[in-house]
Amino acid sequence: MTARRLCLRNLLFAVLPCVISFAIPSALADGCQLDVQGEGVVSAVIDARTLRLEDGREVRLAGVEVVARDSDNRRSSLASLIGQHVILRGEHGDPDRYGRQSSFLFLEHAASSVQSELLARGEALASADVADKGCAAELATAETGARQARLGIWAESSVIKSAEHPEEILTRIGRFAIVEGHVRTVRQAGGTLYLNFGPRWTRDFAATIPRRTMPSFKAAGVAPTSFEHRRVRVRGWVDRRGGPRIEVLRVGQIEVAGD
Repeated sequence: MTARRLCLRNLLFAVLPCVISFAIPSALADGCQLDVQGEGVVSAVIDARTLRLEDGREVRLAGVEVVARDSDNRRSSLASLIGQHVILRGEHGDPDRYGRQSSFLFLEHAASSVQSELLARGEALASADVADKGCAAELATAETGARQARLGIWAESSVIKSAEHPEEILTRIGRFAIVEGHVRTVRQAGGTLYLNFGPRWTRDFAATIPRRTMPSFKAAGVAPTSFEHRRVRVRGWVDRRGGPRIEVLRVGQIEVAGD
């Protein structure tokens, strides 16, 4: 993020602290330029990630996740979009099983997506499930800036769970979470690679990489074995198989802490 863009954002937020603002010059775009899926006017906010357009379509914000306890506040933030004309961009136009369209939202003439601004204000977490490299990089940069500045949810110390406390991670079963810790070992078992954060597989946290995900790591030039003895952050949906687990389906779900 350039210093000019940061100054513009700070100025906008100082003037309009309760309204999401996206009036950033197109010259400062970060590269998230997906195909246009359509457009419409926002008529309602259904939840912290879902909006309804005047024509009845429901749009799910792609590329971000929310922390459940803060969802009401973020729903209020999205309320500023009601009545606004938005452009939908995405990697594919197929609706999900609930009939919702997963898209990046842009106000007219805005370079940054709604998602990027939510992340930059510490009001969401990057989900790391975006295939487009430009969009993924933009979201990661926005989240990193908020984390370093301790904005929004990042003002709380509990956003990132410690791998040393698996009992706390288990409270997030079925939910999205970020876990940070030291990878003790990397081991193969059947068709799954395990990044073990503790010595007890029945109790400690582990990130699992299924065989079908390995080609994407190879294409990215990342060897999962290189994470051994390093401190990393893993993000994804928490499951329980013995101890708490997060299945890694995309390379972006793992990052070396500090990088």
